[in-house]
Amino acid sequence: MSKLWKVALLAMGTAVLGPATAAENARGQVFEDLNSNGRLDSGEPGIPGVRVSNGRDVVATDAAGAFELKVDEEAVIFITKPRGFTVPVNGHQLPQFYYIHQPQGSPAGQRYPGIRPTGPLPERIDFPLLRAEVPRRFEAILISDPQPQTEAELDYIRDDVLPELLEIQAQFGMTMGDILFDDLSMFPRYNALIGQIGIPWYNVAGNHELNFEAADDRYSLETFKRYYGPPYYSFEVGDALFVVLDNIEYQGNGQSDPGDIRGNGGYVAKLGRRQLAWLKNELSFVPDDRLIFLAMHAPLESYVFDSPMADRGALFRLLAGRPNLYAVAGHTHTTEHHYFDSEDGFSGPGAFHHHVLATVSGSWWSGPFDPRGVPTTDQRDGTPNGYHVLTVDGTDVSMRYKAAGFPEDYQMRIVYDVAHHGLSKDGMRDFRTGELFDGRFTVDQLPAAELLVNLFDGGPKSVVRFRIDDGPYLPMKRISRPDPYMVETFARNKATVKSWLTATPSSHLFSADVPDDLSPGTYRVSVQATDEFGRQHHAHSILEITGS
Repeated sequence: MSKLWKVALLAMGTAVLGPATAAENARGQVFEDLNSNGRLDSGEPGIPGVRVSNGRDVVATDAAGAFELKVDEEAVIFITKPRGFTVPVNGHQLPQFYYIHQPQGSPAGQRYPGIRPTGPLPERIDFPLLRAEVPRRFEAILISDPQPQTEAELDYIRDDVLPELLEIQAQFGMTMGDILFDDLSMFPRYNALIGQIGIPWYNVAGNHELNFEAADDRYSLETFKRYYGPPYYSFEVGDALFVVLDNIEYQGNGQSDPGDIRGNGGYVAKLGRRQLAWLKNELSFVPDDRLIFLAMHAPLESYVFDSPMADRGALFRLLAGRPNLYAVAGHTHTTEHHYFDSEDGFSGPGAFHHHVLATVSGSWWSGPFDPRGVPTTDQRDGTPNGYHVLTVDGTDVSMRYKAAGFPEDYQMRIVYDVAHHGLSKDGMRDFRTGELFDGRFTVDQLPAAELLVNLFDGGPKSVVRFRIDDGPYLPMKRISRPDPYMVETFARNKATVKSWLTATPSSHLFSADVPDDLSPGTYRVSVQATDEFGRQHHAHSILEITGS
């Protein structure tokens, strides 16, 4: 793609436009841009069957690639990128698959810039596509909640995570919301950094991308739209349909809590009727046996929150009868797996796997600094900050978690808890860091000793077992409690930990009693774990039992 075409797209943030005249319907053509110049030239063929939407209605282009679509007084008109093609990207690798029709621009009075006035609807809106075949099996990079609150935290993203992502041969990447932490002036620098990965990068809207001055949800994502386009949309890669959802409904600046100095009016996790109508229309074009991969910010359900997404049932009804579903989210700064079935209101077939991803920012860039000057920032459930690599093979999905800055095989942490000191902060003063959880204790402490394994991306289907030396493997039980490692980390590092942080119960912590019949001596502890995708992981520890 030419540099000139990228610059032109940066300036427009839209599709290719014809002369501007008032129009009631949007008309145009989706075409194969054979010379990559961004213009519909003579001899360039239209592409039939491409879906075009106004955010509610969805139509397919005709045999010549033409479409006509009714639009409201304001709308984002966008296409669903079909398989076998790619859309142009701008200089920051952001896909350009939309045209924003907002004649008066964004409302006045918002702190961060939104949409400039676009004027009347153009006579034509043409969308260029570039042919690009993708194999049936491919990979994508998924990150969640990079959430920089300061320019220094943008440095941490740059230094802690991005160098690793440059090595991954992925078709595209996606951020699962909370791209920033309320300061929307950071979008240009953030986009420039992510753009260096060199692959198309899609974005999900989170609650920290909101324009807090908005009176309600309607204009709450004006700055997000300025950079990324529609808050919800879909695109095809290989045999999969990727559906990006906006499930943060802003309650408006008149609903702010009295103590909230940011003026944040709060939000609820909800899709809303218009978005559900769009999804119903979009899915009507998609065969039931296709893989539908949904990406959103707030989870459909979480161990952290008491209530699920408000209109989750309506979403489940739209997805009923589809056997190949997978959904990811961020938001909670915990890593979780959920499997929805009839008890949850999902009629199947089979269970619907929902994966809450590990975050790039971990515990919001908190914790003691490593030798690079980057916070260690383990999540509040004990998972190191990191990212996931998605593998799609036809309709099959698997994910691999990678802790930032650690080897690929670092998938669990082994600690020991003696007499449950790990959940008490009061005695930590009298111990060195980590001493309460290391593998050295007396034979008198042995009856109270517990082995704990945090399998970072584990869940309900994971199996963890351990053995002492060459003895038989013994089972470990999945429990729900705070990881004592995180209790200590947060308690000892208050100066570098965000003020609201506490260790939360982990959904992937496994426990077993250390055998009481061990005599004083040195032992090898081996842990074998099978994760949610059937992959095996191994870790080892040295255990020392001393005399009284």
